[in-house]
Amino acid sequence: MTWTTYGSWLPGDERGYVADARTLPGDEKILERNRKRRKSQAVILYPQEREIVEQTIRTQAEELGHKLEAVIVCCNHVHLLARRHAQSIEEVVGRYKSLTTRALWQQGRKGRVWSIGYDKRFCFTEEDLATKAKYIQNHNDSPLRQNPSQTKSNPTTR
Repeated sequence: MTWTTYGSWLPGDERGYVADARTLPGDEKILERNRKRRKSQAVILYPQEREIVEQTIRTQAEELGHKLEAVIVCCNHVHLLARRHAQSIEEVVGRYKSLTTRALWQQGRKGRVWSIGYDKRFCFTEEDLATKAKYIQNHNDSPLRQNPSQTKSNPTTR
């Protein structure tokens, strides 16, 4: 499962974007339309906030009996690989997004944190699972994105 922070990866983005479970190429007109619709600046998570999000997810997964294979919280998105659970993916992602938002608000963050929706990909074999786990474990933000305060203008809403 993957979900993004609010405003950080809009439909039309040059990196491509997911719509209706398909990856689509960037489109400047669609991107500009979505930038105008955005109600606040894009959210970039600070390193401490990333730790809060990961710990909140891990704690909740343990309480639910949800077996996590891999988790990484980046400055603008979360990758989570988990075993099948009795609750639907929609319920689980909704719970994680809701609880992490509350945890971040308690630390002083204001406003929306996550974009609407998420992307899901299924693993049908143990090999698929191992490949995705390796991707997540090796996934890192670029050095610039690891420390948002180094950017010219920090778009984090606080």
